[in-house]
Amino acid sequence: MNLKYSKKDKLKSKKLIEKLFSEGKVITLFPLRLVYLKTSFEDSSVVKTGISVSKKLHKNAIDRNKIKRLLREVYRLNKPKYFNNSSTPYAFMFLYIGKEEPTFDGVNTKTQLLFQKFLKHTSIDETIS
Repeated sequence: MNLKYSKKDKLKSKKLIEKLFSEGKVITLFPLRLVYLKTSFEDSSVVKTGISVSKKLHKNAIDRNKIKRLLREVYRLNKPKYFNNSSTPYAFMFLYIGKEEPTFDGVNTKTQLLFQKFLKHTSIDETIS
């Protein structure tokens, strides 16, 4: 079981991020929003992920960075449960849309529910296509 969140798993391409926001699908489970897009990568990654926290809602960079570290850690711990057997490449962007400072347990349970919702949506999309 790979619990790493390595450099190749991070979403860095500006073109792909723009495409993600213009063509991607959205799943929201307050205080998290997941924007995802089925795509292909040049390296062997299955999932690339970016994390963003609104500057408008969280003015201090210290608060934004703390929330981003928390979201990355929760993602890192939950990724193997949901994506180890996946072969379809996806680009993800996690957005924290809440105003209050999150707790680890709260974000962890919401992320698990969000991943379950995502898997349900993608299985429906694949049966339709």
